[in-house]
Amino acid sequence: MTTRARSATAPAARCRCAPFPVPIRCRFGAGSTGIPFTDTKRLNENCGIPFTEFRTHEPSSAFIYEMIVAFGGVKEFYGKYFLSAICPLGLTKEGKNKKPVNFNYYDTRELEQIAYPFILETLKKQIGFGIDTSVCYCLGTGKNEIFLRKLNKEHHFFEEIIALEHPRYIMQYKTRFKEQYIDRYVRVLGD
Repeated sequence: MTTRARSATAPAARCRCAPFPVPIRCRFGAGSTGIPFTDTKRLNENCGIPFTEFRTHEPSSAFIYEMIVAFGGVKEFYGKYFLSAICPLGLTKEGKNKKPVNFNYYDTRELEQIAYPFILETLKKQIGFGIDTSVCYCLGTGKNEIFLRKLNKEHHFFEEIIALEHPRYIMQYKTRFKEQYIDRYVRVLGD
């Protein structure tokens, strides 16, 4: 999710903070680096932060960093946006072949209820960083957006929520339109 935020160093400056791009945490991106939509490849190559323990590639990360380049680069983007997640936990479950697969906070009603207090507390802390809550950009137009809108209706965190298609969806199902989606992200975030 991405939101506008006020910089801690310049309280009067208004920045758009990627309102916790309500992304879904995964094993190869944020699950590996702790930074939403950032796999180890992008951490090294785009952010200039050396990471040599292992190498991961996450399609969502590839999309986000192509968009960040189109936006003006890492410094420009992260100077204006705070990128986070509704549920900043990397959850997995055992898959059919006994290997871990991603498991989202909303995949079962029981898990959503268990995670809710943690999500609420985490979101309040992140907003406490000085984020301008006038706009939140939700990365995902499905269950993430539904959950965020419900949470916002109950707690009035953001004045407006603008949903953008999730990078994973784009990379998995709409790759041939990727440049159009990048243009849309840049246009919406640049306003």
